[in-house]
Amino acid sequence: MEKLYDYLPRELVTFILVTIFSLLIGLSQRKISLKREGETTLFGTDRTFTFIGILGYLLYILDPINYRLFMGGGAILGLLLGLNYYVKQSQFHVFGVTTIVIALITYCIAPIVATQPSWFYVMVIVTVLTLTELKHTFTELAQRMKNDEMITLAKFLAISGIILPMLPNDNLIPGINLTPYSIWLATVVVSGISYLSYLLRRYVFRESGILVSGIVGGLYSSTATISVLARKSRKASPQDAPEYVASMLLAVSMMFLRFLILIGIFSQETLHTIYPYLLIMSAVSAGVAMFLHFKHKRKYNSGELEEEEDSSNPLEFKVALIFAMLFVVFTILTHYTLEYAGTSGLNLLSFVSGFSDITPFILNLLQQSTGSVAMLVITACTMQAIVSNIAVNMCYALFFAGGKSALRPWILGGFGCVIAVNICLLLFFYFL
Repeated sequence: MEKLYDYLPRELVTFILVTIFSLLIGLSQRKISLKREGETTLFGTDRTFTFIGILGYLLYILDPINYRLFMGGGAILGLLLGLNYYVKQSQFHVFGVTTIVIALITYCIAPIVATQPSWFYVMVIVTVLTLTELKHTFTELAQRMKNDEMITLAKFLAISGIILPMLPNDNLIPGINLTPYSIWLATVVVSGISYLSYLLRRYVFRESGILVSGIVGGLYSSTATISVLARKSRKASPQDAPEYVASMLLAVSMMFLRFLILIGIFSQETLHTIYPYLLIMSAVSAGVAMFLHFKHKRKYNSGELEEEEDSSNPLEFKVALIFAMLFVVFTILTHYTLEYAGTSGLNLLSFVSGFSDITPFILNLLQQSTGSVAMLVITACTMQAIVSNIAVNMCYALFFAGGKSALRPWILGGFGCVIAVNICLLLFFYFL
């Protein structure tokens, strides 16, 4: 945008931009007034807001040193807006001030365009237009929001922005790379990714289909998602069995992507080694899921998956506490396993870790990437833990689906195919 100043006078470009931006804001207000037919309390719409922006520009350039004219015009505008608000609330009992605030922002567009880079004033206009249009969306979101959702968000801001910087970075146990800061950092990162998935599942994809539930739930916890889907499948018809298994495999596929993100955050060196294998594993899981979905797709849409009422929030204290405890346990186990059993013991521990949450174990492996453990060993143990966890998830799916479930052959076939391909990929990595 700044290149226009090389071909046109700066004042002309600024005037055109101020006029266009003010008109866009005014048109958004006009759209609101059309939705409220017969509304008599609006301060103005398209022309009014355009003139407000032009007025702000004229007063700004007429006194470019002390800005007295601009400040005086703003004071008069504020007085008029105040009178309009007084009439609205006294005669019509309307108390909203959104239009007043937007009018004041429109008045300030001129100095913003004249003094700030293009990306900044475009961002301001986009934000104003977006928030204006999202009023009803925010209303619906607030109606669906749980009573303690804001407290939950405050918890995340507290644990990430207040508690984390205050924690010491000194080892708790001599010789073991375990500090309060590293424990809490891992907890914050994992909880943050899980919390984002939780918000998507609850507010964006609340009434989503079975497949979308698997995709979003896989970012949160593949084990929890698979268990929920298996329990829900007991009430589904046998024709829906492939769809539920496809959703479970999509959760597994998203698990690989989640670990790709975590590894990228904690160890770039490990990421450069392992990312092809994780991407292939994710693609294989998604490919098998899509094969089951399209080959056995029903002629009518699958029912919506109701939200699991007892799904836990990832920022609950007990959830964070369990993860932190597992992180400490696996840190100590990994240290002493390497000290007394070497890499062979670490390989065995990677398979055993699959019976629980493997995220703390993998994060501890990433901490060893700067130590004496070879990168290939860390990569192999990470892949082994994931494959072991997939096998455990298959057992969970079989158990929660029930002994007479129509899902059992589909679970065995789908998960068996994914595990077989992942084992072949793991063997290829060993002999590479």
